[in-house]
Amino acid sequence: MPRGQTSKLHTHEKRHQAQGGLQHQSSAQATVAKEKAFPSLAPPPFGVLTHRKPAARSRSTLKGSQRALSIKPAGVSATRSYKGANRKTEKKPSSSQAPLTVVHSQGDPLTRATSILVQFLMHMYKRKKPITKANMLKIVNKKYKNRLLEILRRASFSLEVVFGVDLKEVDSTKHSYILVSKMDLPNNGTISPGRGFPKTGLLMNLLGVIFMKGNCATEENIWEFLNKMGVFAGKRHFIFGEPKKLITQDLVKLKYLEYRQVPNSDPARYEFLWGPRAHAETSKMKVLEFWAKINHTVPSAFHFLYEEALRDEEARVKATVTQQAETGATASECSRECLAAPPTPN
Repeated sequence: MPRGQTSKLHTHEKRHQAQGGLQHQSSAQATVAKEKAFPSLAPPPFGVLTHRKPAARSRSTLKGSQRALSIKPAGVSATRSYKGANRKTEKKPSSSQAPLTVVHSQGDPLTRATSILVQFLMHMYKRKKPITKANMLKIVNKKYKNRLLEILRRASFSLEVVFGVDLKEVDSTKHSYILVSKMDLPNNGTISPGRGFPKTGLLMNLLGVIFMKGNCATEENIWEFLNKMGVFAGKRHFIFGEPKKLITQDLVKLKYLEYRQVPNSDPARYEFLWGPRAHAETSKMKVLEFWAKINHTVPSAFHFLYEEALRDEEARVKATVTQQAETGATASECSRECLAAPPTPN
């Protein structure tokens, strides 16, 4: 081939490669933009929950991102944790009540301190006792007392996303706090009386899945999500107990979830919706905020879900205003009738 034609061919090939590269780069940028617009939902921090005997000392490898948070039973004595604040000796927990270790990342020096503080806060929450900074300082190891705020921030995050409980300061001068459940599940969120852990965090996640699936999630959707958390039907979980009974009976009976057969399904298939108590005690925006916190982002990152949550908030405000207006009109009418009525003779 003549040299001139060879040169032209090389030039054409380079131009084609450059165009292909630009197209590939443009496609990659579009993919990134789409991922940002529709961020994937990370499993909740207890997605790698495992159950070990309280006496176990070994640590398992933390799976997933170092920012992820896992909760595992570990050999941290609950007796030691509470002695400083209450000066009382507690019985050793059974395997079903194994103390919790909050793991932020391997080698984190604050892991144990955070774990003990979480145990203490849950202990106080179950007993409905006030929480003070002075009591927390008695719990935290002396060498970490200057990092109490960081430890408290971690413990607060763990309590919120795992158990659905918020830590709120009630007195800034005395540094006193209370724990408030995001929903009004019976027995401080444990549902059944007696020992156990709050189930509110699990419920908030289930409501999130239902919302994400168009306000109606199939049973397959729910178990696919729960399996990623290490929660399986028929297998007792050390925090949630028997999960199938919890979500298909307990939460349904309490009207937090609706569990119904899919119309015309043969063989029968089932689906989940929000129950009336879920609509009354929380909202799509609150659930979206909960999911955003788990994913370390903001609610608006979930664009379409955020827009729907905003519409839901507007509808709730209008319904409240209408109800207040009707209540006021009824009260005014009753007042006029009472004034017009003749006095009752003695």
